[in-house]
Amino acid sequence: MPSYYLSEDLARFSEMSKTNPKLFDLFQKWYAATMEPGALDAKTKKLIAFAVAFAIQEPYCIDSYASSCTDAGVTPEQMSEAVNVAAAIRGGGTIAHWVQACNTVARKE
Repeated sequence: MPSYYLSEDLARFSEMSKTNPKLFDLFQKWYAATMEPGALDAKTKKLIAFAVAFAIQEPYCIDSYASSCTDAGVTPEQMSEAVNVAAAIRGGGTIAHWVQACNTVARKE
């Protein structure tokens, strides 16, 4: 069975501009400005984006940022470590919500 997510579809991202060019243009400008070097350099921003892509399970961004991180000189070891940090934070957040379940149980008692 072929994958639901096709790599070649990443190139079609801009098709959304046909439905609302103004909002798409604003998003593109905001995105570009966000990714420009500032307090964080471009390489660090790419690595953050890569880790976030894993945390939100966004395959197009995983592909895109795996490529751009590699192009920026990020090593596979650095990418792996960033993904593990994202997984640990995501896992910790899942465990932290146990308190919510305890609060629900306590209200029923």
